[in-house]
Amino acid sequence: MTERIALYAGSFDPPTNGHLDVLKASLAVADTVYAAIGIHPGKKPLFSFEERVGLIEAATKAEFGRDGVRIKVVAFDGLVIDAARKQGASIMIRGLRDGTDLDYEMQMAGMNETMAPGLQTVFLPASPSVRTITATLVRQIASMGGDIRPFVPAAVAGALTAKFAK
Repeated sequence: MTERIALYAGSFDPPTNGHLDVLKASLAVADTVYAAIGIHPGKKPLFSFEERVGLIEAATKAEFGRDGVRIKVVAFDGLVIDAARKQGASIMIRGLRDGTDLDYEMQMAGMNETMAPGLQTVFLPASPSVRTITATLVRQIASMGGDIRPFVPAAVAGALTAKFAK
């Protein structure tokens, strides 16, 4: 049987409980899942690529135990379809929080299908408990000294607290 490889792309700046929710669901549809961190030279992320890799690895190990080894973290800086091809993925994972996400993601899936017909987009709805979480809101709350622990894994909460304590 052929290994099912999926790619889940995002900025993961920072990784949130919403990201973990989608990663957990993706393990049910793929044998290996690549969490692909988008690197954009024009954007200045809060966490470096290396820090985000460490945070994703710590969170997946804590959350998924042995299944965490099925999640690999990579970088990409071009088209997501090229990143998927590079990793041998036939599945593109996209998380959905609401109808706005669906509208946008359907457009992206259509464009990606035209450019990469062999790459199947799989939409995974976020669990109700994490639907409101966005990395942008988490960064804003953390920057103002708010409690971000309900929204991020423990390792990420510690890293955000340390980042904004400087």
